[in-house]
Amino acid sequence: MNPDRDAVHDRDATAARRALSGEGTGLLAGDGDGDGDGDADRLGAVHYAGAEVPVEVAATDLGCGNPLAVAELKAVETVLDLGSGGGLDVLLSARRVGPAGQSIGLDMTDEMLTLVRRQAERVGVTNVDFLKGTIEQIPLPDTSVNVVISNCVIALSSDKPAVFGEIARVLRPGGRLVVTDILADGTLTDAERAARAGSVECLGGALTDDRYRKLELSRFTAPQSGQDTS
Repeated sequence: MNPDRDAVHDRDATAARRALSGEGTGLLAGDGDGDGDGDADRLGAVHYAGAEVPVEVAATDLGCGNPLAVAELKAVETVLDLGSGGGLDVLLSARRVGPAGQSIGLDMTDEMLTLVRRQAERVGVTNVDFLKGTIEQIPLPDTSVNVVISNCVIALSSDKPAVFGEIARVLRPGGRLVVTDILADGTLTDAERAARAGSVECLGGALTDDRYRKLELSRFTAPQSGQDTS
């Protein structure tokens, strides 16, 4: 692993062990807790207001948005969640695509995979599969999924071109990419990013909106008709 990936792995492993042992509130416990007026308070299941989110699953989420709000998942589709973590998005996706569809969670941390498998069993979701791997090298064949979702994970990668290249590889023709992520204000200096990374870890590797879109589109060199790369 590279140093950046090591840090993310260790953070997630620690968070998953806390959740598995029933300590605190999983991912937010003891690391990034908000005071009601900070960036950390905008992370997690707050973005799923009105959704039927199991409390035990919501407590382990640290997403920065809700990709499912705009993904428009359809029955029988196959969905891949990059960096599935505690499982909120992958389990909700499984419910939306129905028993004829499939939801796949990809995570690099053994403890997170143990946690999300337990969560799936607890909520009675069976049309799911969980894979160990990195988002830079997705362990799936070409053109194997209809939809790729990701929630505040790509910003953590130190090799974003590889991530988008892999997404383009595994998407079927007409497939969709739906991402929520942390973006950096173009006026921020490196020092300001580093200072704020303590409360929002993703910010350290965040791109500006313009750079993010250019990088994303450059990896979809020949988008299929109907493919959403926005």
